[in-house]
Amino acid sequence: MGFACGFVGLPNVGKSTLFNALCKGGAVAANFPFCTIEPNTGIVPVPDPRLDVLAKIEKSARVVPTTMKFIDIAGLVEGASKGQGLGNQFLGHIRNVDAVAHVVRLFADDDVVHVGGSVNPSRDLELILTELMLADLDLLQKRLEHGKKALRSGDPDLKLELELITSFINQLENGQRPSYDIADEKLDKIAKALQLLTLTPAFVCANTDETAFHEFGKSDISKQLIETAAKHGMQVVPVCAKLEEELAQLSPEDAKVFLEDLGVEESGLERVINMGYSLLDYITFFTTGTDETRAWTVTRNALAPQAAGKIHTDMERGFIRMEVESYDDLVQYGSWNGAKEAGKLRIEGKEYVVQDGDCVFIRFNV
Repeated sequence: MGFACGFVGLPNVGKSTLFNALCKGGAVAANFPFCTIEPNTGIVPVPDPRLDVLAKIEKSARVVPTTMKFIDIAGLVEGASKGQGLGNQFLGHIRNVDAVAHVVRLFADDDVVHVGGSVNPSRDLELILTELMLADLDLLQKRLEHGKKALRSGDPDLKLELELITSFINQLENGQRPSYDIADEKLDKIAKALQLLTLTPAFVCANTDETAFHEFGKSDISKQLIETAAKHGMQVVPVCAKLEEELAQLSPEDAKVFLEDLGVEESGLERVINMGYSLLDYITFFTTGTDETRAWTVTRNALAPQAAGKIHTDMERGFIRMEVESYDDLVQYGSWNGAKEAGKLRIEGKEYVVQDGDCVFIRFNV
């Protein structure tokens, strides 16, 4: 599994429509709030042209891409942090994802009611973030109050936790997503244990119609959205659900031609996946042979045993060494054996940092 990305946004911004378009799913999409109550989940393959190249070279019987999970979460309303709408149930679902796509509406449709009364994605994004900040503030203030009572024990770790919590509270009260020195392992461990909604890696997904899609970055409304997102340290990915629905009906070859005719390099699905991978600092490595060519996802800077564990836990536990060829070398010399004969095969140990595009073979013993 690559990562889980949750769609978060106000009701009637097209989350379920977008979910269906990207996942070819069966989520109910209707013109009323809270149409989605329980989260819909869809698994999609992560596009990677290197897979087919490797499979062709090694004459693999099957090709297995890595995947990502989309989760269509019920619409948020003003006051969700205080229990309005689906309240805590909604917020709880967000805590279970690796990354959040804040879906905002950038399409005009008189037949689809907007809960805010007008199309204004910057306003909607601020409302979403405010509710998440308020929910985190409430959680942190309770933790701070409880922690102060326990501080009499003199626990230095608790003291550090309360200092970090106080810093987060100050930032949130100033309308800022919390930040800290992630290079500090102790702080990082404490921060992750808090499970703050506003610390979840996030980006903005602008759900457009075809006109807004082609004008994105040029129109005033899209420029304002980009500025608002940047203020909160986020990037914006424009996606047109209608175009994605059309792409989903085409073969990969026809879809490529369709995108070229539109002057677009990537589908919305690819842009969302690439943004998620960038946020989470993920890379892809491969195993390849006559049986199968498969892609695997691992965090950048992961060591060889950790990567081996993605394939099977026994491989991490009994790791001996990793045999590695780069994707470029394998392609250049026409096969795994060809690259090996050219002296491009490397034997790496437990301290090796896996690189994007590595093709690997694990030696292990349990």
